Amino acid sequence: MKKSKRDLPTINERIKFPQIRVVSADGEQLGIMPPQEAMTIADERELDLVLVSDKADPPVCRIMDYGKYKFEKEKKEREARKKQHTADLKEVKMRYKIDEHDYQVRINHASRFLKGGDKVKATVMFRGREIQHVNLAEDLLNRMANDLMEVADIQQAPKREGRNMTMLMAPKKTEGK
Repeated sequence: MKKSKRDLPTINERIKFPQIRVVSADGEQLGIMPPQEAMTIADERELDLVLVSDKADPPVCRIMDYGKYKFEKEKKEREARKKQHTADLKEVKMRYKIDEHDYQVRINHASRFLKGGDKVKATVMFRGREIQHVNLAEDLLNRMANDLMEVADIQQAPKREGRNMTMLMAPKKTEGK
């Protein structure tokens, strides 16, 4: 993701206001002055003059090390991106004649996916004449919804799609978030 020039703050000679409010690197107010005078102070301290807020009257500029500021800002953005989790759609497939142990394995997988913040699509597949037993597949999906009700909200009730029957579950919303 490339940044445009508009994303970058205005610094040093690019500040074109008649008067600006200047704040030092340690947060001390230096007063209102022309940008040239503030640039002189910044040069003496071997720092940059950075426009912080152009909406204020007069605009606020800070004397700081722009390179360090830019690095810290990028570091914070990287950390924020690391903490983001995108909800993926995971699928658990089974047949309506599934054994109890295999069913428990599917329940455990679905529960783990939901606790990880992902959505789960439960699919019951039919082969040949098995399509006549749609009611058994629907019972199985309803049983799964009942078994996972502590960790899942049903987004889409069991629904037939061609030779499959599917149900969509999302992680349960917790009160603290």
